[in-house]
Amino acid sequence: MSESPKFPNLIRKLRKRLGISQEQLARQLGVSFQTVNRWENGRATPSPMGMKLIEQLLMEMPTQDQELWKQYLSEQEPNR
Repeated sequence: MSESPKFPNLIRKLRKRLGISQEQLARQLGVSFQTVNRWENGRATPSPMGMKLIEQLLMEMPTQDQELWKQYLSEQEPNR
């Protein structure tokens, strides 16, 4: 299975910017650690609900960190 590196990179960079572990991100998003681990390792992509949660988290970040939104999700319209 050849997954695009887009979502794994997004999840990894998001966690690094927030300075949190996969477990902490999972708690923050209300998903399991295994789910975040699969996203970050490219074994799964977020469901539409997962993407909405990630999007909300990105939009709550300081302005200088919101370029992650543009870099990884620019083809989607923000759900504001």
